[in-house]
Amino acid sequence: MTPSMKHCFICDKKPIVGRSIARRGLPKKTGGIGYKTTGITRRRFLPNLQRVKVRFPNGTVRRVMVCTSCLQAGKVVKAAAYKLRHSAATAAAA
Repeated sequence: MTPSMKHCFICDKKPIVGRSIARRGLPKKTGGIGYKTTGITRRRFLPNLQRVKVRFPNGTVRRVMVCTSCLQAGKVVKAAAYKLRHSAATAAAA
């Protein structure tokens, strides 16, 4: 898989194209004469991608874009967060 900013690294989920429909009027069930379409514009539905630090099976750690459905399904092993440790000597000197 080729890495891309709008693609999930695991499942290759990517943006899909759709339409946004603008309507006006009152629906028939509330006493109007129905909705009228006033405009149709193209739009993109983007996947919910998160930048995650991933540990791969060979041991390497890398930041990749992963969709939330893959994160929730447990398809990704997150790498441990790096924490800065203060030694006891520097803590005592301060």
